[in-house]
Amino acid sequence: MTTTKQPGFAPAATPHASTAVHTSEESIITGETSIPTQGENMPAYHARPKNADGLLPVVIVVQEIFGVHEHIRDICRRLAQEGYLAIAPELYFRQGDPNDYTDIPTLFQELVSKVPDAQVLADLDHVASWAARHGGDAHRLLITGFCWGGRITWLYAAHNPQLKAAVAWYGKLVGQKTLNSAKYPVDIAVDLNAPVLGLYGGRIRWKPCVTRFARPTPKRRSSSTRKPITPLTPIIAPAIMKNRPKTAGSVCWHGLRSMAGSARKPLSVADMAVNH
Repeated sequence: MTTTKQPGFAPAATPHASTAVHTSEESIITGETSIPTQGENMPAYHARPKNADGLLPVVIVVQEIFGVHEHIRDICRRLAQEGYLAIAPELYFRQGDPNDYTDIPTLFQELVSKVPDAQVLADLDHVASWAARHGGDAHRLLITGFCWGGRITWLYAAHNPQLKAAVAWYGKLVGQKTLNSAKYPVDIAVDLNAPVLGLYGGRIRWKPCVTRFARPTPKRRSSSTRKPITPLTPIIAPAIMKNRPKTAGSVCWHGLRSMAGSARKPLSVADMAVNH
């Protein structure tokens, strides 16, 4: 079992932006924990507001291929400042440590590709259970993930019926299927249990993508009669990335905040609107 304790960015995540954000911990509580899952203890980073009354809405933060490095930790801190209990589990802990790799191709081939989706989804269930036992509200559960974690976010939205909302920051919608990764978002879109916001740049190389909100489509007995998910807002991300790339991050963060708000109350189209 491998744990990733050191702060900073993963070695393969280069070059590092000079504008990287570090969120203050003055008004929040952060720390490391160990979450029992499938007979083992999974390391995780968590953050929550310092002065909170009652149960907190929960956000599970799913890592990029770089693991729970500084970027993911800071996302947790930002969410804690917004009033959430945020948890980032180290989902590669059985297979290895992303900090042992200095380039993306090797990291993906020797570590990431060996992590089964089924294992990840089961681990995330245990994260949700841990949150419910440590001050989180099981009835107000959100998930968000980046790149590799963006794809996992879609899968988990179809996996957990208790989920209230999901936000995927890029990540493949389609791809080559393997024993470890048998499904992609396009395969499970009709099975969503919660609305999903997908954030995809207009200049992404592997496939033209859009940003859209989606409501779950009722499940049908015959797969041939299933309808695709229905967009509830205009295409946003391509325009942001092409015309105002410097402000794309802040606009997408506003989208995450809007969706996170849906974990506090019933979702509406107005709640999900992203002003751009």
